[in-house]
Amino acid sequence: MADKRLLVVGAGQMGTGIAEAASSHGFEVWLMDSVGGQAAAALRAMGARLARAVEKGKRSPAQMQDILSRIHEAGAVGEVPPVDLCVEAIIENEADKVALFGALGEYFGPETVLASNTSSISISRIARRTPHPSRVIGMHFMNPVPVMSLVEVVEGAVTDKEVTQRVMADAESMGKTPVLVQDYPGFVSNRILMPMINEAVFALQEGVASREAIDTVMKLGMNHPMGPLTLADFIGLDTCLSIMEVLYQGFADSKYRPAPLLRKMVDAGLLGRKSGEGFYRYA
Repeated sequence: MADKRLLVVGAGQMGTGIAEAASSHGFEVWLMDSVGGQAAAALRAMGARLARAVEKGKRSPAQMQDILSRIHEAGAVGEVPPVDLCVEAIIENEADKVALFGALGEYFGPETVLASNTSSISISRIARRTPHPSRVIGMHFMNPVPVMSLVEVVEGAVTDKEVTQRVMADAESMGKTPVLVQDYPGFVSNRILMPMINEAVFALQEGVASREAIDTVMKLGMNHPMGPLTLADFIGLDTCLSIMEVLYQGFADSKYRPAPLLRKMVDAGLLGRKSGEGFYRYA
C-alpha cells in the first residue's frame, strides 16, 4: 500500500483522524486546510497523541515516526502531486462542499476519486458540479476515526461501480469495515442516530427527566456506551442541528423537525465539548 497516495482536505478532528488512519496503513498522505497554520497545528496535535500512545505502550517509537513521516502538510492544492484518492472533510455545509469539489474536479483528472466525508449531504448534488461526477462518492468515517472501524461508502446517482469497488478496497486497506449505502438524507447512521438524539433533547426540553437521567436510561437500559446528550456534546450540537435540518428538508417529514432547545443552544454558542459547554460543562 506504500504507493497509494491520498489527499485529505480539512485538518479538523475528522480530517486529521483520516490522515492518521491512512498513514498507519501505509498510505502516503497530504493534509490541507484553507485556514493558514491549521494543518501544521493538526500535525503537532497528532504527534502529541501518538507520543501519549507510545508512553502507554500502545505504539512503538518507530511506529509513531513511521506514521508521521508519511503525512505531508500542503498549503494549497497546487502543492499536491497526483493522488489516487481525495477525501474532503471540511465543515458540514453544502455550498462549501460543492464549491470545493468543483475546484478539486478541475485540478485533478478522472483518474483521481473524489470522496466526501459528509455525514448527511447528498453525494449526487455534490457530484453534479464536477467535471467527472461518476468519480465522486461518499466515505463517511466515524469519529474518532483512528478508533472506529466503520466507513459508510455512499454511492451517488451516477457513481461508477468501479469507483465503488476501489473505495471499498481503499477503506479496507485503511483497516476499516466499509458498508455500502445509497444516497438518501442521513444515509443509514445519521438517519437512525440523529432522530434518537433529537428525541432525547425533546425529552429534556419537556421536563420528562434530567439530562443525567436520560443518559443513564439509554446507557443502562439499552447498553449504549454513552448517553444521547453526552454523545451530542461529543459530536457538536451545531453538527447535530445541521444533520437534522438536512433530514427535515430532505424528507419533508415533521418527525425530523429539530428540537427548539437544540436550535436555541446552537444560537447561544453552546456547542458541546468544542465550545466548553453544551448539555454538560467541560474543563
